[in-house]
Amino acid sequence: MELLGHSRAVFVILAVLALIPGGAIAGSTRPITIELEAGPVWQSRNDIEIPNDGSATRFSLVDLVGSGPYFSYRAYISLNFAQKHGVRLLLAPLTIEDSGTPPVPIGFDGETFEPGVPVNATYRFNSYRLTYRYAFFENERWCWRVGFTAKIRDAEIALTQRGVSASNSNVGFVPLLHVSGEWRWSQKLSVLLDADALAAPQGRAEDVALKLSYQMADRWTMAVGYRMLEGGADNDDVYTFAWLHYAVVSVAVRL
Repeated sequence: MELLGHSRAVFVILAVLALIPGGAIAGSTRPITIELEAGPVWQSRNDIEIPNDGSATRFSLVDLVGSGPYFSYRAYISLNFAQKHGVRLLLAPLTIEDSGTPPVPIGFDGETFEPGVPVNATYRFNSYRLTYRYAFFENERWCWRVGFTAKIRDAEIALTQRGVSASNSNVGFVPLLHVSGEWRWSQKLSVLLDADALAAPQGRAEDVALKLSYQMADRWTMAVGYRMLEGGADNDDVYTFAWLHYAVVSVAVRL
């Protein structure tokens, strides 16, 4: 059911993109780009201990439910102005829902989950970001941007087994550094690098993508590539570190 819901959302966004007229912002000095990205995601690491005070079990969600794949998508809206300056809004929902049978008891958020009995697990990590970026170098072949990203993290980890359930959720603000680059291989082909990342004693976050972009028409481009999302937190309340790998396809329209 979740996959069906995601597929409907992707269809709606693609339909809206297809209906946008070429001259929607004719003559504008503030070009807008709308991009939709989707594809499967695998988890190679997802370690959890809540609370992080020795009273709970540190367990691997990968060992419990498997590595995937699961479905993911995200949407970007970018606005460039004054030639070198730009802002970008990102909506990146992600939910992994699956089940598995633990071989040993799991203590999680004040509850104990028995071994040998199936457990339903939910891992939600929605990300909403606003990025400012500045093009500090650009010529016919290259364009490099740096900037700052304000990220709102909406996260939840939940386990359910035989009527016993526990859930830990968190909404917080995360500042990130941004860097992106484009190498124009030819008039139609480009290699794109895009990264938001920052590390601190309490944790770290990295979202890095490398894509090959092809200009299909005057306003339309398509890209394929790889995205990596890694990071987590280690404090008195939680220990959570995940490493996710995406195979992505994206479609973008420039207004």
